[in-house]
Amino acid sequence: MKTLALILSLLFVTSAPSTVYQFKLKTIDGKPFSLAKYKGKKLLIVNTASKCGFTPQYAELQKLADEYKDKVVVIGFPANNFGSQEPGANTEIKTFCEKNYGVTFPLSSKVSVKGDDIDPLFKYLTEASNPDFTGEIKWNFEKFLIDENGNLIHRYRSQVTPLDPRITSAL
Repeated sequence: MKTLALILSLLFVTSAPSTVYQFKLKTIDGKPFSLAKYKGKKLLIVNTASKCGFTPQYAELQKLADEYKDKVVVIGFPANNFGSQEPGANTEIKTFCEKNYGVTFPLSSKVSVKGDDIDPLFKYLTEASNPDFTGEIKWNFEKFLIDENGNLIHRYRSQVTPLDPRITSAL
């Protein structure tokens, strides 16, 4: 009986994610999607906000998505964690991004990127080892570059723009 209990407990233990491909999310339209659909491509994951001094980076994110579409998929994750700079609902965020910056790259539904309610993906990203740094996100528009195997390979603070050579050369 003890053996059966041990086997059952092992079956139901969930292991910590080892790549971003294990995360299931929702699009800005509320539809489920998995990052696994991007296996074999690099990803640039960015926490975004519509009312931030870095908001004009949406234009460069779109340009990066267009110019490097064979090498990387840009995914924006709207978050209201810093100065209440993303107060709107998903429909408002989507409309703002499309109207003001022509955004066509994928956007997730609004998430939390720090604190007690941190989205599991961002908990993973802020703790995953990489050659740059780990720890809490400091502000909007931090960027996480993921390799073709789903591993975090670089992390950039907000001041590093999407078309900065530190990013483009890593693609």
